[in-house]
Amino acid sequence: MNEQRKDVLDMLAEGKITAEEAEQLIAVLERDQTPPASSLDTRPKGKAKYLRVVVDAIEDDEPTRVNVRVPLQLLRAGVRLAALIPPQALAKATAEMNKSGVPFDLTQLKPEQLEELVEHLDEMIVEVDQSEARVRVFCE
Repeated sequence: MNEQRKDVLDMLAEGKITAEEAEQLIAVLERDQTPPASSLDTRPKGKAKYLRVVVDAIEDDEPTRVNVRVPLQLLRAGVRLAALIPPQALAKATAEMNKSGVPFDLTQLKPEQLEELVEHLDEMIVEVDQSEARVRVFCE
């Protein structure tokens, strides 16, 4: 319990303030102690326009930073174009990707799924093998 909250409760116990006044003071203290929003939370609300991938790592004792910003319109167009590809070709491309170690099924890619993903993607941290590396994926 922080010191200010304890002081309010002490004043209440001593009868210097009412329970209602104590409740109001504690509410104000809690509001003032709310941690500041992160930089990602301060981005404008509304429809996201970009998918951002940021990689911070250390390679050979030197910092490495990758910062990719992809317009979501490009992704949306790509998903719509993928819907025009014949299912046999998508299955063949998926098989080739799986052989290369990329377990992604192109036949399951649907435009409405992309919109749902974008709506729910606030920020995601991806675990990587290096302890000094960090990958962030978010929309802005």
